Amino acid sequence: MSDTAGFLVVFDLDGTLIDSARDLADAGNALVAGYGVPPLPHARIVGMVGDGARELVRRLLSARALDVPLDEALSRFLREYNDRLIATTRPYDGVVEMLERVSRAARLAVLTNKPEYATKRLLDSFDLARFFPDVIGGDTAVARKPDPTGLLSLVGRARVTPARALMVGDSVADLRTAVAAAVPACLARYGFGFAQVPQEERSAAAFEVERPIEISALVERLAAT
Repeated sequence: MSDTAGFLVVFDLDGTLIDSARDLADAGNALVAGYGVPPLPHARIVGMVGDGARELVRRLLSARALDVPLDEALSRFLREYNDRLIATTRPYDGVVEMLERVSRAARLAVLTNKPEYATKRLLDSFDLARFFPDVIGGDTAVARKPDPTGLLSLVGRARVTPARALMVGDSVADLRTAVAAAVPACLARYGFGFAQVPQEERSAAAFEVERPIEISALVERLAAT
């Protein structure tokens, strides 16, 4: 990766760089099955993703009216998910090629609500860690998205202004984080979180892309201005 300065691109992970929908849904159903209740449709579980593991587990318990301690259920879920972290999860088509290009034009970072251990394991598993000098997970010292603290921290580390950064994500949490930090947002329409972005909020995004490779030309254009 070349030494780039002057522009920062911050990526979400799930639904933006990697398609982890099935493994998350399978782990969620393994959790509820452990409490003796029927599974949920995969699409329903995927619609609960985006605000971190604790909130996902809270939603799963609520969906099946399970009155169990949240911390205990969270521990169970994390064990189930870590066991199948890369069972079916893969980078979206074109992500590696896109990162190769944008890493020559900008500094890159990851900002996710996924726990940092799982985040780094995924990045290492798919040889993506080499693109990201900065990674902030949902259990690090800063607040989780949509709180802008993590994004602003990454902007500060890169020594750029918010206007010289871009937040790329598929979810409403990513969009709201960018808006709160005054960082332009790019919505990934291909990601599984996009369906839950309220129509009335989409206009707050500066850009939308249909495929990962489209991010390349966008970043190259923005970084050159």
